[in-house]
Amino acid sequence: MSVFDSLIGQDHIVDQLSNAVKVAKGGEDSQAMTHSWLFVGPPGSGRSNAAIAFAAALVCKESGCGKCTDCTTVLSSTHVDVERFNPTGLSIKAEEVRELISRSSWSPSVGGWRIVVIEDADRLTETAANALLKTIEEPESHTVWLLCAPTLTDVPVTIRSRCRHVQLRTPSTASVEEFLLNQTQVDEKTARFASRVSQGHIGRARFIATNIEAQSRRKEIFALPLSLRDIENCFKAAQKLLDLAEDQAEKENSDRDAAELKQLQDAFQGTGRGLISGGAKAIKDLEKEQKSSATRSIRDNIDGALLDLSTFYRDVLVLQSNGAEILNIDLEEEIANYARTTQPKRTIEQIDAILTARANLSRNSAPLATLEALFCALK
Repeated sequence: MSVFDSLIGQDHIVDQLSNAVKVAKGGEDSQAMTHSWLFVGPPGSGRSNAAIAFAAALVCKESGCGKCTDCTTVLSSTHVDVERFNPTGLSIKAEEVRELISRSSWSPSVGGWRIVVIEDADRLTETAANALLKTIEEPESHTVWLLCAPTLTDVPVTIRSRCRHVQLRTPSTASVEEFLLNQTQVDEKTARFASRVSQGHIGRARFIATNIEAQSRRKEIFALPLSLRDIENCFKAAQKLLDLAEDQAEKENSDRDAAELKQLQDAFQGTGRGLISGGAKAIKDLEKEQKSSATRSIRDNIDGALLDLSTFYRDVLVLQSNGAEILNIDLEEEIANYARTTQPKRTIEQIDAILTARANLSRNSAPLATLEALFCALK
């Protein structure tokens, strides 16, 4: 067993990271190990998992056995020397980065390294990136920075030029299917279906395979393009998709938000006027953070739904081009019927409209207005 077992279809990365760990522990004079790393790869490729596995291997006495206290605490985000920063808001602010830099200078408590993992480093604001630059360029001798982002161009050139690049690739359908069969209790048919429709996204594949609600929500999303008969239905479809995204975000965040609020109230000994000094401001700040986190969750869920819709039109184009390898095999009849009602040129325009909507959402456009414009364009 190894912490790198979770990296599906990334053998080239496992070799690179394992060699770096060996050099780091052996004290060899080699370029294989450095203090600043940038993990990039498409959504679902496992870039965050790769960074966390690398961190575990560095602090583990057995170079990542996956069973010791060091490994298990790193994987569960509770290791004292490994800080995992997963931004909940739409951006990573300079104040947050400065706090990370301050803590990164502490000496390791139980091992030889202090490691900071920044997920979604593409969300760094310009000010935050500038604050991080000097530390990335000249880190403490005992500190390792592991940054994660979708692509190299998503990270400021000043940051990426000072990091060792680790490029992950999309796992094959067969690799994802094998992972589901080994790591979940689903049957072969479900594993094959989930691995195919997820397009190599391991997290989505697991979610679809093991969650009945996710499968039901997916069917509701794919019913939307078939309902676009007039403008009124376009606006209804936009509202429906937004409602689905908000409902999913509520289910994802409600329990966590309630637990965080209760923990803070307990720390300040009460609620309302019973709070000790500073409690009201702390709770207000927490509620602001939770609202920002909910906004991000909604946008992420909308983006995921638009990716699903793009595969619908992708499959339509495949059939219109006399192909046979569609992704959404459970909707074969509906896709075939739709493909006969339109032309390939129009299908390409519809795919472009979805890509434009995703780009607009990434620039913080209003979700409902963006979706209304999209479904009118898809009609």
